[in-house]
Amino acid sequence: MALALNVFKTLTTVVSTSPVGIYTAPVGYTGVVLLAQVANIGSTSQDITLSHQRTTAGIAVTTRLAKNFPISGNDTSNLLSGKLVLESGDALILSGSNGSNLEFVGSVLETLN
Repeated sequence: MALALNVFKTLTTVVSTSPVGIYTAPVGYTGVVLLAQVANIGSTSQDITLSHQRTTAGIAVTTRLAKNFPISGNDTSNLLSGKLVLESGDALILSGSNGSNLEFVGSVLETLN
């Protein structure tokens, strides 16, 4: 069976206080992150951290895209101002200051290499 040329994915999660991988680009595909948005459904400000992680020669290299970025209570924010390309095996890592009030939604286009 042939692999699909393009696959759209929607990512949703409640943000954890511990760093968690929310998406990893599969082997043979490049993931293009089109949207990375977080909503703070609580009434007080919370912080969010979004990172890119790539493993090279067995060593995970983490690059923060947004570190302790504040989201006001009852507000939302887009964490990327443009698209982000994830090569096969690259991961998005997410964590926040509250384990129940931060809700993440993302859109990814996986395209066959």
